[in-house]
Amino acid sequence: MSASGGLSLVRRAAEAVRRTPRWQKRLVVLTVGVGSLTYACQDNQVLQINDGTGKKKVVIVGTGWAGATFLRNIDTSLYDVHVVSPRNYFTFTPLLPSVTCGTVEARSIVEPIRNIVRKRGGAFRFWEAECYKIDPTNKKIHCRSDNGTNVDGSGEFVVDYDYLVVAVGARPNTFNTPGVVENCHFLKEVEDAQKIRKSVLKCFERASLPNLTEEERKKNLHFVVIGGGPTGVEFAAELHDFVNEDLAKLYPDVKKYVNISVIEAGDHILTMFDKRITQFAEDKFKRTGIDLKTNFKVVKVSDKAITMTNSATGEIAVPYGMAVWSTGIGTRPIIMDFMKQVGQANRRVLATDEWLRVHGCDDVYAVGDCATITQRKVMEDVAAIFRVADKDNSGTLTIKKIKNVLGDIYVRYPQVELYLKTNQMKDFHDLLKGSDGNPIKESKELDIEEFKKALARVDSQVKMLPATAQVASQEGTYLANCFNRMKYCEENPEGPLRIRGTGRHRFKPFRYRHLGQFAPLGGEQTAAQLPGDWIHVGHSTQWLWYSVYASKQFSWRTRMLVVSDWARSFIHGRDSSSL
Repeated sequence: MSASGGLSLVRRAAEAVRRTPRWQKRLVVLTVGVGSLTYACQDNQVLQINDGTGKKKVVIVGTGWAGATFLRNIDTSLYDVHVVSPRNYFTFTPLLPSVTCGTVEARSIVEPIRNIVRKRGGAFRFWEAECYKIDPTNKKIHCRSDNGTNVDGSGEFVVDYDYLVVAVGARPNTFNTPGVVENCHFLKEVEDAQKIRKSVLKCFERASLPNLTEEERKKNLHFVVIGGGPTGVEFAAELHDFVNEDLAKLYPDVKKYVNISVIEAGDHILTMFDKRITQFAEDKFKRTGIDLKTNFKVVKVSDKAITMTNSATGEIAVPYGMAVWSTGIGTRPIIMDFMKQVGQANRRVLATDEWLRVHGCDDVYAVGDCATITQRKVMEDVAAIFRVADKDNSGTLTIKKIKNVLGDIYVRYPQVELYLKTNQMKDFHDLLKGSDGNPIKESKELDIEEFKKALARVDSQVKMLPATAQVASQEGTYLANCFNRMKYCEENPEGPLRIRGTGRHRFKPFRYRHLGQFAPLGGEQTAAQLPGDWIHVGHSTQWLWYSVYASKQFSWRTRMLVVSDWARSFIHGRDSSSL
């Protein structure tokens, strides 16, 4: 092209710009500006997005029970709320065992995060990414997305915050047992439940193939549940119902080879429940044919057999078709790294104060299974309360006075009451309860030192709240309420007097309120342990379980879906497809 031709082209372009309407020029400038800003954000890898109102930015990491409940209750008109999570939905985890057998569909127990805040208004942003590092010094979090949206395709970015709420939950605890990760299923996420469902049906299909020996069929249809806690017990019961009520009709030739085993390292299953429930559950499993192996510790899992030890039998290897590992929870890598930064390297979970703030970090809060509340030693308070009650230094107190003392302890430490109802302290609890309204029994004196010895294990047992959805939900609600009332409580503190310094804390400390617990045992029977030492097992409790779990759903959409799934399963049976 000649020089004159190039000059003519420039003139025509300039003339076209002059003729362009003003609003289109502004649009071009705005587009270029936004593109430059986007590129700058990608280049610096720090997202400093602000809605322009000057509101504080609250970043929530995780969308489990604690994170979703906090998001559900925080006033989004007061804060610029950002959420980072590898999953864009909340899962109603107590119904995961039902998903494994098709009693409830997976989509019926998940609620999209954007649906939770859609009708609430206010500033809100969500990024589907995993937070892999927390930088409390610079008040930033480092995230990584699988979508790979950056220029370099790495998908990594950094988000700054004013307040950070860590609610990443926990991961399954394998206790470093060889072969568990490679050969066992877990039951923590929706994907886990779907994998278990497919695996169960594949085991039946393999066992139905021709030219298999009886031993091979037995191996394929041996389902092993490792862990006798609520999740393991509920899954075993759900699987037993699925096999006997649905699969037995579809696979009549291999029904006799099915075996369900529950392996527990302790003496009993469901040890966190009242001993009456524990005994009923064990007896029911034996009646229904579920093989219960207590005092067995799994030491290795291969693709063909599970190796376990027992003091009486020694080491034995049991062939299996499918295994589910449900023995407890462990710490996520991000929390391990964060604890090292804040001087908590020797702990199992993050330590927070009674206001759910991480020790050593201003403006960082931790809720749910990834954290626990650090409290003073229970026995120190117990000893102080007893010293006040025993004014004459006699070393004994009447049962009536001891009950009054326990009332003061229960107010400070609600977990102590739960501990007294467990198998270790049940006799003592029954003694106190049996004296109600009986002046003669209440006047009986007990040795204080004997009582202290009985409570010697309390410190180790009750310092940590149970890792349950109930605890996480209450923590999320409490923290959201604190954020909503932060400005008011700055001027009108409502918490207890400060130990150091003058004045009061802004908020009352978090206090967990135990609302009871359920243990579905199959056959339309559920065990319930509710406040007030109310214990009940049977078919009527199953309907109570239905009512409570339906009412606790996050929306009317999931509530209707869950109820319709239960009705469908009751009328037509569970779906046996492997989808």
